[in-house]
Amino acid sequence: MTISHGIRSITAAAAARAAEAALACGAGRGAAVVAAVVDHGGHLLALLRADGAFTASLDMARDKAWTAATFGMSTDRLCALVDGHEVLRDGIGHRPGVILFGGGTPLLEEGHLIGAIGVSGGSEDDDRACAEAGIKALGL
Repeated sequence: MTISHGIRSITAAAAARAAEAALACGAGRGAAVVAAVVDHGGHLLALLRADGAFTASLDMARDKAWTAATFGMSTDRLCALVDGHEVLRDGIGHRPGVILFGGGTPLLEEGHLIGAIGVSGGSEDDDRACAEAGIKALGL
């Protein structure tokens, strides 16, 4: 019987690269955003706030990343799964740190969850696009 296994996780350097790419994307879209990157367990590795970004976006970006990492899916997908299920939506949505709108995306390497990125401060479309820019910067 095997009693342990190796877990892949994003490095601090890669987390910083993804966050920087997300902020650059936001700047290109005219949105001052915050980007947070967490490891596979939802622990914060990188957090960058663009000049002029809302202070509240610090917590929201971190929570989007945490939600995506701990549920293993985007915040959009989680929201869609609980839509129409009021008890489930309220039960999950009222948990501390859970975000049920766009901008949080898991980071997958060869099908393995290695972390997640969360972006906040722009529109949902801005946040999604900036998270994708962070993912692309890692070649994922």
